[in-house]
Amino acid sequence: MTEYVLTAGAWLGAWAWDDVVPELRAAGHGVHPLTLSGLAERRDAPAGQQTHVQDIVGEIERRDLRDVVLVGHSYSGIPAGQAAERIGDRLTRVVFVDSDVPADSESFFSPGSDGRAAIAANGGFWPVPDADEFADQGLGAEQIARITAEGTPHPGATLTEPAVLTRPLGELPATYIKCLLDWPEPSPDVAELLKSDRWRLATMDTGHWPMLSQPRELARILLDAAGPGD
Repeated sequence: MTEYVLTAGAWLGAWAWDDVVPELRAAGHGVHPLTLSGLAERRDAPAGQQTHVQDIVGEIERRDLRDVVLVGHSYSGIPAGQAAERIGDRLTRVVFVDSDVPADSESFFSPGSDGRAAIAANGGFWPVPDADEFADQGLGAEQIARITAEGTPHPGATLTEPAVLTRPLGELPATYIKCLLDWPEPSPDVAELLKSDRWRLATMDTGHWPMLSQPRELARILLDAAGPGD
């Protein structure tokens, strides 16, 4: 039995996986959607990027999970990628869902970026975007309304602190899921990682939030990710 640990991107909590979880459990696997510190029901918890890494590692160790497929969507690819190398042989595969990937000593927002300015202007948090920002991503009006209503201003320190890696990310067994409506090609850093024989590429004909727009299709890719491939 595979144990899936699911982490969603900026502004989102474990609730974002509500339509994916039943598909994975119906296939006989353990599923653990995780809300990171500072978000959703944990919004009052202080959080930096390394807090989020420890959230993931701590959940896996507390539950003594083995055969882990660790899933990081969007921003959460950064802490998930760091956590993946820290859980050692507990890891079966890390799956990056249309996500950023960690680079040692680099942060989500570079110094001087508009994102850092937005954090500074909003009390240290990255505000949830207006509904217009979620247009053309395969989402219905109800799904967009849920994101904007249930989304949490994202703790800024998680986006400005640097990642810490101890070995090349390309050495990890990984699947990268590219959502084509968001942008048709992987970023240059992801394209470089995909040259590794331990990395696979999957694509989805939807936007940046596939757990909401195409949950069954996403679940099928996650189930495939647990299979042999290295």
